[in-house]
Amino acid sequence: MLRASNIHYCIKNRAIIDQMNLELNPGEIMAILGPNGAGKSTFFKVLSGEIACKQGTVHYNGNLVHQLKPKQLAEIRAVMPQHSQLNFPFSAEEVVRLGLISSSSTEPENLISEIMEVTNTGHLREKAFNYLSGGEKQRVHLARVLVQIWENKPFPRFLLLDEPTSSLDISQQHAVLKILDKLKSRNIGILLILHELNLAIQYADKIALLKNGTIVKTGEVNAVMEKETLDHVFEHPIQLIKNPYTGGLIVSSSPEIISNLSSSKLAYYGNL
Repeated sequence: MLRASNIHYCIKNRAIIDQMNLELNPGEIMAILGPNGAGKSTFFKVLSGEIACKQGTVHYNGNLVHQLKPKQLAEIRAVMPQHSQLNFPFSAEEVVRLGLISSSSTEPENLISEIMEVTNTGHLREKAFNYLSGGEKQRVHLARVLVQIWENKPFPRFLLLDEPTSSLDISQQHAVLKILDKLKSRNIGILLILHELNLAIQYADKIALLKNGTIVKTGEVNAVMEKETLDHVFEHPIQLIKNPYTGGLIVSSSPEIISNLSSSKLAYYGNL
């Protein structure tokens, strides 16, 4: 289990994260949602071990994150940050191969080939990474972290991704999240930051809603995604619609807001 307890983090005496608690079990996907400035990325960095919290603890399988040696930590968690820069002229395949540094695979060539096919990056093998599109770079980085964690292991592991679908078109967004949905069956817990609420509803098992550095609500999707809670967190009227095909929820802007916007535009253009 990944467990964060009473996490508190300040910058210049300003609380960016205030007394956050979270538990992620292997075999589930948890989506972290919230408006800009809610503290999502800072919380993500604390959970991954990139930065140390001022107060509170982060445990992986019962071990304090900062007491684990780099190799030990790499064996149980893989991280894909929101932004990754490379200053060397690597090819896409060479970037993916960086994931082997933290892998103990006995068949690395097969592993690389399988993951590049799964992430639809095989055709990019020889291309210079820095000349790829934003979406292609994102898929290559996803392949890199999947190399680290793809093979089955007898102990729980965790995959942390900060906005892994931000540069992807709609088909690639679903393709990536379907990969993660299958990956969780390998005794892996997956935590990801998302901005698209409907993707979170469709693929997450649990959701944590953040606002102003605190967790407003966390739990299973239907328990968390309530109109009043979403209105409060995002400070915008939200409408929840039942999906006629899946029976799940669809998040939309309130029709009153859409109507008002449309009326305003008509009035504006009518005065031209």
